[in-house]
Amino acid sequence: MSEAHVFAIGILLAWLAGVRAYLTVFGVGIAGYFGWLDLPPALEATTSPWVLGVSGALAAAEFFADKIPGVDSGWDLLQTLLRVPAGAFLAAAAMSPDGDLGAGMMAAGAGAALTSHVLKSGTRALLNTSPEPVSNWTASVAEDTAVIGGLALVWSHPWIALTVVVGTGLSIALIVWWLWRKVFRGVSRLLSSGSNIGGPGAAA
Repeated sequence: MSEAHVFAIGILLAWLAGVRAYLTVFGVGIAGYFGWLDLPPALEATTSPWVLGVSGALAAAEFFADKIPGVDSGWDLLQTLLRVPAGAFLAAAAMSPDGDLGAGMMAAGAGAALTSHVLKSGTRALLNTSPEPVSNWTASVAEDTAVIGGLALVWSHPWIALTVVVGTGLSIALIVWWLWRKVFRGVSRLLSSGSNIGGPGAAA
């Protein structure tokens, strides 16, 4: 496996951790526990029954919390303290053949996790301005699907998985931003029209 291949794996795991840290750790641990993947030494800690139990339970809790408007943004705020360090660890651990975590890869992983976390939390904050919950459910399910799909491809086709996962995140963010601008402009025009109708010139 080339260094570029391993680097892509590390960055992909960090990016996924910025979206779903618990699910990412649980997925890596399950793959290693059942022997589906030969994990690097530093990632073998994820196969511990304790780690699997805790990460699995928290992943289940996050699955539901992430689909409730308002609660999802509060959850994202709390998870800022975990997703970035988790991304840093996963990226460095994936690149470590001997268990030692490199500072450079930890920084790269932290940057990738922070980027995906900000993208996710910012998108969900915009969606929470919508009065209906369908958009939140759609975005949350899309994120779940992207993380599970990324984990399924992470070791076999990391570049493809990285492209798809990052592309999905950016696409969702751009669509939400575009829709938010359209709604904001529509509301502004409506308020402006109402102000003109009820203004001083209305009586004349």
